Amino acid sequence: MDVSRLRQQFPSLGQVQGGRPVVFFDNPGGTQVPQMVIDAVSGYLLHDNANHDGAFATSRRSDAMLDEAHRALADMLGAASPDEIVFGANMTTLTFALSRALGRWLRAGDEIVVTHLDHDANIAPWLLLARDVGATVRWVDFDVEDCTLRMADLAACLSPRTRIVACGYASNAVGTVNDVETVTRMAHQVGALVFVDAVQYAPHGPLDVQALGCDFLACSAYKFFGPHVGVLYGRRDQLEWLEAYKVRPAPDDLPGKFETGTLNHEGIAGTLAAVEYLAQVEPRGATRRQRLLAGMAAIQEYERGLCARLIEGLKAVPGLRIYGITDPARLDRRVPTVSFRLADLHPRRVAEALGERGIFVWDGNFYALAVTRRLGLEASGGLVRVGLVHYNTADEVDRLLEELHRLSGRGG
Repeated sequence: MDVSRLRQQFPSLGQVQGGRPVVFFDNPGGTQVPQMVIDAVSGYLLHDNANHDGAFATSRRSDAMLDEAHRALADMLGAASPDEIVFGANMTTLTFALSRALGRWLRAGDEIVVTHLDHDANIAPWLLLARDVGATVRWVDFDVEDCTLRMADLAACLSPRTRIVACGYASNAVGTVNDVETVTRMAHQVGALVFVDAVQYAPHGPLDVQALGCDFLACSAYKFFGPHVGVLYGRRDQLEWLEAYKVRPAPDDLPGKFETGTLNHEGIAGTLAAVEYLAQVEPRGATRRQRLLAGMAAIQEYERGLCARLIEGLKAVPGLRIYGITDPARLDRRVPTVSFRLADLHPRRVAEALGERGIFVWDGNFYALAVTRRLGLEASGGLVRVGLVHYNTADEVDRLLEELHRLSGRGG
């Protein structure tokens, strides 16, 4: 993978602070975008800006773009049909909307399973749904030593009363990749539906919802090099029987019945361009789906090497503790999102010090409140999070390590 060629497509990577290029390690909170995404957003607003289903040229071009965007996301996620793709404001809003629709099906005494490893966007909607219908919430724990989900806990939580299992594909706090295929199989054995939060996984590896077998999966385009748009996949049979909360003139067919109101058309144009960007990372294959699989596999391989370099370097920083998988032989079970604490320094102080040196990282709980609470870190500021993507480089990793050594008080 020619990282230099790909970096040249991201104008924001050329920003300079203090005479040096800035380093974007804040990627789990939102990635930078390539020029083709910028051009798609501005091009839509310049030439095709119109509402849906008009009897004139700009509306027809806009509708054609929306149709193509549904096809593109179906290709990216491995969906059986573009009708299984729903666009919305963001993953959180889509999850709340879906939980409201599912609430009509639940009854008092039913059970919903969530995990302590998830972002709150895949916990709070289900907690509130349980509260409203009188359902019981079952919590799956994780191992604090390596931050991996305890599958025995999941098995113990499942019962004939389980109706929904909500699970993240990858943790946005500690990087763990969950065995979603096994989670889905276990949940389906008791007749439960499975909702997967793939926001953190989507920029890092190939997705195949049909192979996973999940009923629903959500992600956000601004985490995979696009604008602020949310995407929901739902199996056709599930989306068809669910009753959507919508205005009366809205269509009853898919995906329109779940795409409430006027969509963010320019954002969806940019999302389409983001998928096209990923399809040209490693442009091998006759179809867009094949090119996407090749591109995401190349990204995954490159990032694993970069992540290994980061983790080994962090291990050498005095007073630094990494949370999550650090075994080089198990890096296929994590994405390159790495969180840590440095000695007695508050995470915000570390983030500020790095930011002053042009290295952008996140600190806090990243809305993964259940994780920082379980680790006993919420009251003391949470974690420092470094998130790599494919436009990051070994030189940037080394620069971060140098600064962390300096902050530890024992570096150059």
